[in-house]
Amino acid sequence: MSTEDSAEEFEYFFTGNVTFDDEPLEGVRITVEGDDGFEAETETDAEGKWRIGVPEKAEYELTLDEDTLPEGVVVAEGQATITSEFGLTKLKAVNFFLGEGQRTTTDFGAQVLIRFINGLNFGLLLALAAIGLSLIFGTTGLSNFAHAEMVTFGALMMLTFGVDLAFPIWLAIIIAIVLSAALGWTLDAVIWKPLRRRGVGLIQLMIVSIGLSLAVRYIYQFIYGGSTRQLPGATLASDIHLGPVSMSWVDLASMITSIVVLAAVAYFLLRTRIGKATRAVSDNASLAAASGIDVDRVIRIVWVMGAALAGLSGILWAYFRPGVSWDMGFQILLLIFAAVTLGGLGTAFGALVGSIIVGLFIEMSTLWLPSDMKYVGALVVLILVLLFRPQGILGRRERIG
Repeated sequence: MSTEDSAEEFEYFFTGNVTFDDEPLEGVRITVEGDDGFEAETETDAEGKWRIGVPEKAEYELTLDEDTLPEGVVVAEGQATITSEFGLTKLKAVNFFLGEGQRTTTDFGAQVLIRFINGLNFGLLLALAAIGLSLIFGTTGLSNFAHAEMVTFGALMMLTFGVDLAFPIWLAIIIAIVLSAALGWTLDAVIWKPLRRRGVGLIQLMIVSIGLSLAVRYIYQFIYGGSTRQLPGATLASDIHLGPVSMSWVDLASMITSIVVLAAVAYFLLRTRIGKATRAVSDNASLAAASGIDVDRVIRIVWVMGAALAGLSGILWAYFRPGVSWDMGFQILLLIFAAVTLGGLGTAFGALVGSIIVGLFIEMSTLWLPSDMKYVGALVVLILVLLFRPQGILGRRERIG
């Protein structure tokens, strides 16, 4: 967003001067980011001055892009990013301290490794939501757009019990997942099962899910507001260093949790009676019913499990972003659908593979693409794959497994 656009749109401003040895530096890029997801950038003018408008009085992070500084000029150590907020006025001056020195950069191989780990982490948490969506589609044929709100629900419950009510983190997580599962049970019992019994078509069911998504999303906004809030431990320092890769204990716990839960889901589908019944219902619900399987019971279990997985995914997504907001599930809904479609509609393991591919591509693509275009790149890959393999990577006759 340019300075002129900011001047027209906002009434609160960050300003500053960028000079070195009393000489103004032109073309130095300054970016600002807020907890609510707001981002903007500008460049210094011929006099070294810059100005960025923001929508509200809040805390923001301002970053000077060292790559836009002249050769031999660097920002003082630890001062490239400054956290600042407004006082009583609508104008806040922020200055960066410069000096002579050599900029240190991360080599390309290290950047690839860092983004690979981040992409794997994102892909794993995306898989939790995608598998739940895929299970529901496989057993009911419903493309559930309200799945995004089940993702958001898990994070909001974690915020309520972990922050507002100050429960221990482990207890807040358990409560959030249990309540997410209860939400899935309730939605099926109150909405989806009655509609199925009335023989409502899949297109009508999908439209209902879109309406439900919109209604629930704005209920979230009404109750929790439009701001972004942090979960306990979301801003922990990166204390784990594996070569060039740095991560926090929360990141490591997120990856381990995702792997364990996904392994448990695989065991459930392949080794348990209910899991096998789920696969049978997915293949042919009428034949499964004729063989003595309680189809409604299987579908109810799938809704409960899918909602619980979505809730857990929402908690991990809130730590990955980081932050909890009323529309956070909607922000990754297209990526969830992309992962399900890429892996193969209705296949749980296809959803896992698709999610990993989407997560890795999103993070790795930032090596070449601007970060605000990384989601677009993932959808382009989806289109390309489907052009050559319309059924998806693992798509086959069996919808689940």
